[in-house]
Amino acid sequence: MKLTSRRTRIVAALCAVLSLMLLAAPVAMADNGAGLAGPVTDKTVTFFCFGVIGFFAVLVIVLSLIQGRLDKRKEQRRYDLERLS
Repeated sequence: MKLTSRRTRIVAALCAVLSLMLLAAPVAMADNGAGLAGPVTDKTVTFFCFGVIGFFAVLVIVLSLIQGRLDKRKEQRRYDLERLS
């Protein structure tokens, strides 16, 4: 019974926070239609989106290289353990 009460309180709190965020979103950082970056042109949005695409491409490449090196180390360690025992 106690577990259900705790879940109910957590769900109610999350719903309250979510509804407050949804109500505050339209007026959060708008000043006459200009956000934090000021008036934005199509060129600015396009370059920003290209930057996001480039960031994720570089992120995938770097993380793949890291994983490859870690796998190589793991295989070398496994080989050494088999050779020595």
